Amino acid sequence: MRRFAKVDANQKTIVAALRDAGVSVKQTHMVGQGFPDLACGFRGKTYLLEVKDGSRPPSERRLTPDEAAWFEEWRGHAEVVCCIEEALAAVGIGGANE
Repeated sequence: MRRFAKVDANQKTIVAALRDAGVSVKQTHMVGQGFPDLACGFRGKTYLLEVKDGSRPPSERRLTPDEAAWFEEWRGHAEVVCCIEEALAAVGIGGANE
């Protein structure tokens, strides 16, 4: 039985940056079963983001078996992000999407 959901070190700063940009964010890392860490709403759309710590080695940023299974089965849009810039881009902020 799972007791505590692991939160990547950069999740707090990513959440703060998304909220500063006007994105509504609900932390969902505690849902378990591979469900992504963040549910985000922006400009009428919902985005599911799995946060990985970009400062960690690639081997430590891999999806867990539960996460990999969830992504394989999910038919909607979801992304893995490792930094603030990737999170903002995932919801359409920055670059050509803005």
